[in-house]
Amino acid sequence: MSLLADGLFSALLLIKSLDPELLSIVGVSLKVSLASTVLAGLLGVPAGFLIALSEFPGKRMTVTVFNTLLAVPTVVIGLLVYTFISRRGLFGPWDLLYTQKAIVVGQVLLILPLVITLTIAAVSRVDHRYRQTALTLGASVLQAAAVVLREVRFGVGAAVIAAFGRVIAEVGVSMMLGGNIKGFTRTMTTAMALEYDKGEFVLAVALGLVLLTISFTLNVFLNLVQGRIRT
Repeated sequence: MSLLADGLFSALLLIKSLDPELLSIVGVSLKVSLASTVLAGLLGVPAGFLIALSEFPGKRMTVTVFNTLLAVPTVVIGLLVYTFISRRGLFGPWDLLYTQKAIVVGQVLLILPLVITLTIAAVSRVDHRYRQTALTLGASVLQAAAVVLREVRFGVGAAVIAAFGRVIAEVGVSMMLGGNIKGFTRTMTTAMALEYDKGEFVLAVALGLVLLTISFTLNVFLNLVQGRIRT
């Protein structure tokens, strides 16, 4: 207990002092995670809408495939992207390996199935009569989709926040594609893994507290927004 208490106390002091290394690591994590989440949202939400609102052969199999992709380990995504962006890979000449862009690519592939799946689930729960009524009243396809989007905005918001929480806490993609380079590609999770290997836990505990605080704050914000709008 003494070791735990001392570690937490030292970590809180490190956070309070706004340690430059700590801030640099947190900044990199937020930058790549936000970029990945925005890109995955821009791609995944429309794809989820299209799948949920359309009827086509193989729709059930498509949904099953995306559900299966939710279980793909981060190291598998990292290995897949690595084969394409390594020097001998198809995109090797682009020099993406061990850069923040490489991390973003890997993280987008990691959370895209999550955004699509949760969007499909949210849209599928909406009464189909909303869209049919809008179309009957003369609304265009995009306007009808906007009506559905209004009904599922909380579900879509939860999907995006869940995706952000997934990428900011992952370690496999960031380590394999970013290389854990200090001041450039070192994220909170890769730094925590490094500090653990070194046997130095103060920075790791501080980063863990920051990570939990960010996740908690996002979920509180979502709940407050939902509560205000519904009331």
